[in-house]
Amino acid sequence: MRGISKHFGAVQALTEVDFEVYPGEVVALVGDNGAGKSTLVKCVAGTHAPDGGKIVFEGREVKIASPSDATHLGIETVYQDLALCDNLDVVQNMFLGRERVQRLIPLAVEPLSEIEMEKQALGVLESLRVTTIDSVRTKVASLSGGQRQSVAISKAVMWNSKVVLLDEPTAALGVAQTEQVLALIAQLREQGLGVVVISHNLAEVLDVADRIVVLRLGRRAATFERGEATPDDVVAAITGARMLKIGGNR
Repeated sequence: MRGISKHFGAVQALTEVDFEVYPGEVVALVGDNGAGKSTLVKCVAGTHAPDGGKIVFEGREVKIASPSDATHLGIETVYQDLALCDNLDVVQNMFLGRERVQRLIPLAVEPLSEIEMEKQALGVLESLRVTTIDSVRTKVASLSGGQRQSVAISKAVMWNSKVVLLDEPTAALGVAQTEQVLALIAQLREQGLGVVVISHNLAEVLDVADRIVVLRLGRRAATFERGEATPDDVVAAITGARMLKIGGNR
C-alpha cells in the first residue's frame, strides 16, 4: 500500500500511509484506538475504498473495490467476531457459501459432496497442526474461543490464500487458547503466507511479529524489526511520547 488516504466526512482516518507485508512474514499493526488500524485493513479487504494512494499486489497495481476482489487475489480477513455460524459444524462453516456439490444430472438439484468437503477440511486442519478439535462434525456452538479462532483462520487459508488479515485474534482468550492461536499464526508464516495481525497486546506482538508497524492519528509513526524494540519503545511510538525514525521498508 502506497500513500493510502481515507476520510469519512470531516474525519481524516488515514493520511498517506505506506504499508507492506511479504510472503512468510508476520507484521503486527498496532496503535491506539482511532489510529486507523481497522480502516487500513478494511481498505486491503475491500470493505472501504481508499480516497488516495495505490495498492500493489505481487508486483502489479490492483484495484480492490469489494471483498470479492480481495478474495480473488488471495487476501482473506478474519474479523474479531469471526463470522461463524454456531448452529453449523466445522465443515459447514469452512465451506459456507462455497459448498462442493455432486454433478449428477444437469439442471437437477445437486446434493452436497459431504465426504469431499470433510476430507478437505481435515486436510487443512492437519496442515496447520490444529489438534484441539476432536471432530470436524462438532457444532461451532460447543467449541472454545481458541477452537473457534482456529476454525476461522483455517477457513481463511483453505482457498489458496496468500495474505491473511487477523483482527485482534487473541481478544478474550485464555492463556492456553492464546498460545494455540499464536502457534497457528507461526504455522501460517512457515507455509509462506503474509500475515497481518492487529493487536493491543504488546507482549504477544513482540513474541510473534517479524515487524511492528505503528499507526498514530492516521499516519505511520514508526516501524520496528523483530528484536530491536522494547515495549517502552512501541508505547512511545503509539502515544507520541518521543519521535522515532520510520524504518523497516525493503
